[in-house]
Amino acid sequence: MILTLYIYVAVSCGGKNNAVQGDKQASHKFPDTLRVGTLYSPTSYFIYREEAMGYDYDLVSRLALDKNIKLNIQVASNLNSLVEMLDSGYIDLIAYEIPITSEYKSRVLPCGLENITYQVLVQPKSGEQRINDVTELVGKDVYVEKNSKYQQRLENLNSELGGGINIHSIDKDTLISEELIAMVSAGTIPLTIVDSDIARLNKTYFNDLDITMKVSFPQRSAWGVAPTKSWLADSINQWMRQEQPQKTQAWLLKRYFELSKNELSFSNFKFKGGRISPYDNLFKKYAKEIDWDWRLLASQGYTESHFDTTVVSWAGARGIMQIMPSTARAYGLTDEKMANPEASIATAVKIIKSLDKSLSKYVPDKTERLKFIVAAYNSGIAHVYDAIALAKKYGKNPEVWDDNVAETILLKSKPEYYNDEVCKYGYFRGRQTVTYVEQVMKFYERCKQEI
Repeated sequence: MILTLYIYVAVSCGGKNNAVQGDKQASHKFPDTLRVGTLYSPTSYFIYREEAMGYDYDLVSRLALDKNIKLNIQVASNLNSLVEMLDSGYIDLIAYEIPITSEYKSRVLPCGLENITYQVLVQPKSGEQRINDVTELVGKDVYVEKNSKYQQRLENLNSELGGGINIHSIDKDTLISEELIAMVSAGTIPLTIVDSDIARLNKTYFNDLDITMKVSFPQRSAWGVAPTKSWLADSINQWMRQEQPQKTQAWLLKRYFELSKNELSFSNFKFKGGRISPYDNLFKKYAKEIDWDWRLLASQGYTESHFDTTVVSWAGARGIMQIMPSTARAYGLTDEKMANPEASIATAVKIIKSLDKSLSKYVPDKTERLKFIVAAYNSGIAHVYDAIALAKKYGKNPEVWDDNVAETILLKSKPEYYNDEVCKYGYFRGRQTVTYVEQVMKFYERCKQEI
């Protein structure tokens, strides 16, 4: 498995000696509010269950905590806009990996940690056709995004090898890299090429993939500040050399690029003694508060945790109903009680009641609204709002989940849609929510047949 390497960027201030740099740093200090620019993406910044998350976001949040300053996060629509925000002085820091290339050299001074990535081949982990060298790509079918850097690299490689690679370019309006990776896992296509950090993140969803073979030279990238603010770059570099930031960074690498995000298996569940779970009495008790069939509430509990009170997700959700820490606190659920079955179920019902009230104005039919509520419990209501807005704009029925809003929430993994003016909450991996709703409803049907 390829590890994305991180090393310190040695920021040079035009040949000045260390003493001069120290004096310059001493004359500046972090502002009370640090204006930070970033992009929505699966690695840098996104909203999940109403919480801001992402590798770069979490790391810059640690910087703000250590320096006792506030963050003002500004999200640009693309990389060029992000750099323009830095040029204009609208932001102080880009917390997103900007390529260290001649294109940005005069506009962005790298700082923090240098990220080194490669383009890698994504292929099944097992199988007779495993490829170990680029020369073995001759005669193989490789699928990449049309007009992307991956297509360009593959065409150059094909030329270097004298031809023979069967390059299939896929229109970005149809599929993006995440979906191509999923298709390799499913066996729908044999091979694709993506950046190693994207490959590593997606491998946490698809552990049956091999991403070890590099097909490009290394690409360096890092956070950045304006060239006129070398003192800020020096300060961030100095902070990153400290023990606690290094520990935080190591944990974040594990959280986003190593911990499994696979859904729990549903294959072996057996109903025993006319019961769904040891907590049926609690599901029955609290389901009455929202006028739900208790078996639906139990189905959601099973989908969340398999009724395991000790489960903690990669995102930090805990307990039978997998409640996020900030949501728990907002509903008065203490950290000590998050693993308590009754407290978890009671809090989940409060959340569901709130979601029902908020969604009733968008989905008037009570029965149809159930799927929207289940979806919002999984993704956060913000992404469901975006999916409803996209459905209205693109000719889908915004009051129906299956084949309508379920389709538009899938679009939120594509930049042209999550940057659409009707979308307010950016990138989201909609596939996990669509699958979640399907699993809850499928298990609910089993419950109705068995109990």
